[in-house]
Amino acid sequence: MAMLESIVVFTLLLLMLILIIILILFAFKPWRFFSSLFSFPSRSRSIKVEDVERPLVSDDVNHSQDQSNDLTRNYDLEGACYQSEALLRSPRNKGLVHKQRLPSASPHQGDSLVLEISDPSEDLLVGQTLKHPLATEHLIEALKLGRPENQNENSIQEFVPKVISDQRSCLSLEVVSGPSRGIRCSVQSTNPSRLPLTLGRVSPSDLLLKDAEVSGKHAMITWNSNKLKWELVDMGSLNGTLLNSQPINHPDSGSRQWGHPTELASGDTITLGTTSNIQVRILSQNECMVPFGVGMISDPMSLRRGGKKLPMEDVCYYQWPLPGIDQFGVFGICDGHGGVEAAKSASKILPEMLATILSDSVIRERVLSQHDASDVLKDAFLRAEASMNNYYEGCTATVLLVWANADENFYAQCANVGDSACLMNVGGKQIKMTEDHKISSYSERLRMEGMGEPLRDGETRLCGLNLARMLGDKFVKQQDSRFSSEPFISESVHINQTSGAFALLASDGFWDVVTAKKAIQLVAQREKELMAESEKENLAEKIANVLLNEARTQRTKDNTSIIFLDFDSTSRRISCKVDDP
Repeated sequence: MAMLESIVVFTLLLLMLILIIILILFAFKPWRFFSSLFSFPSRSRSIKVEDVERPLVSDDVNHSQDQSNDLTRNYDLEGACYQSEALLRSPRNKGLVHKQRLPSASPHQGDSLVLEISDPSEDLLVGQTLKHPLATEHLIEALKLGRPENQNENSIQEFVPKVISDQRSCLSLEVVSGPSRGIRCSVQSTNPSRLPLTLGRVSPSDLLLKDAEVSGKHAMITWNSNKLKWELVDMGSLNGTLLNSQPINHPDSGSRQWGHPTELASGDTITLGTTSNIQVRILSQNECMVPFGVGMISDPMSLRRGGKKLPMEDVCYYQWPLPGIDQFGVFGICDGHGGVEAAKSASKILPEMLATILSDSVIRERVLSQHDASDVLKDAFLRAEASMNNYYEGCTATVLLVWANADENFYAQCANVGDSACLMNVGGKQIKMTEDHKISSYSERLRMEGMGEPLRDGETRLCGLNLARMLGDKFVKQQDSRFSSEPFISESVHINQTSGAFALLASDGFWDVVTAKKAIQLVAQREKELMAESEKENLAEKIANVLLNEARTQRTKDNTSIIFLDFDSTSRRISCKVDDP
């Protein structure tokens, strides 16, 4: 009996041991290493030819020569610099993989070939910024392996991506997480007075982060005019700097020594400390050409309400020019409620709809000749509302359409739903460009009375909302027909070069604590101070900061976004376009 029990116990222990071994094998998958070991010498590279799979291109030199005739004349290297995109595409999408369409030795070949080139000898990690010279070296080597014997070696240079030497570049930074989430900053490579750009916890840092883990002077961004690249360097911070989760600070963080400069690309994420993440956008000259001053800034005001963090639901944006429409540009603010998704959707769809409508030459010429874009703006809002699928989220939308005539004078016209307002000052005259669509506003009460469904005395909300007009919120619009997405359209405003005009768009977080009269006084006062100090550069950005600081001083309790346009001819410059977060 004792022997039987011993056998049973031994069997159970053996089964448990086998089970543990199986679990360990499934957890660590050691066969991966054997598989890669035996398959690596013959690993091939994927080729796409008009979406049809062809034999793979081997690493073997002789095999590469056999494939040389399949190479096409077009290339599309992910991570390379393009004149039209100006480093906007990030090389980190594929880790260590660069896809390259290589030139064809035969002009009759119409197929396209994509090589996935990776070099295991390079000590690089997924997410690390890949240097474009590395990709170029791979490309040249691939071409050398695949070209015919009689091909001139100098012809390889024809296919190597080149940076346009006179290219301007705009760098935009947005804090996407941490205590200072929502703060933005932008700088141009052609503006040395604002370079280098410093990131830190104390003034005079250009990007001021109220984060205890961020050093007083934490990191710095410079423009390398030789490489035509933006570079990030850690300034000996205590908690280090990460670029796409990889440290770039000095290995000995306690020594307070600076790290080595590292190239930035659009789409990168900079991490200061552990919580403050900063999104990088790099825009080209074509995207940065604006014929007047533009200042844009936003703050979630996350430290208000007794330290309660507010979610950032504002989205401010602009595009100049609209795609394919050189004379027109759009500037807008969307303030979301119930979430930020509706605001993101509207900020993307509205410019697309305006560009689509104005691409019709007949409509465009009518706007230019009649100096009126009312129908265009109304149609864009109706199309945007129809395209949005936000049933339980909504947003305000304030859009200022600006266009130039042949005499280089400007016209501006505004459309809005909700309570994000726009005002203009032209020749000292204040012009209100929007209408307040709160439930409590007189105009909305009159509209509802005209529908035969008046509000009750003291009623200031419908279905829990204090707005009567908005984009999105499809569910409540189905419940109550008094909600509307029809925009208010202002009259068009003519702006000549000597009128000293400006426009101010802001979400209700600003207008809740600052009156229109006070805003105009602040603008006039700050303009006078800056002109006296001969500080004419970036005038619009500085004024936008003054206005935001006033909202902070008045302790606004809502997200605050501001766009300031300075049409004064003495301050026209190149500025940066900044999209939604």
